[in-house]
Amino acid sequence: QVQLVESGGGLVQPGGSLRLSCAASGSIFSINTMDWYRQAPGQERELVASITSSGIPHYTDSVKGRCTISRDNAKNTVNLQMNGLKPEDTAVYYCHYYDVGVRIHVWGQGTQVTVSS
Repeated sequence: QVQLVESGGGLVQPGGSLRLSCAASGSIFSINTMDWYRQAPGQERELVASITSSGIPHYTDSVKGRCTISRDNAKNTVNLQMNGLKPEDTAVYYCHYYDVGVRIHVWGQGTQVTVSS
């Protein structure tokens, strides 16, 4: 089972940018869809962006035009570039995929993003 480790979170002012990275412990070539989720305090975890193995992205409406998800199957990484950050983007961001072989959701440990002046 491929494990995931996120990095790149931090404190940023409104309007700023962050680049989140997800490093996989093994090959992601055969993983169909890789995702970024986030969870704010007291709220449910929500999908932010996803990308298929062929590079087709999908974004939730609240981040469209501000975020770009990318995937490098050779380096086994998935990145999320976030621009124009807003206080409502504050959350723990998680990298995720569904392992169809063992039928389980695989999550990283999360990285905190705080948008505040």
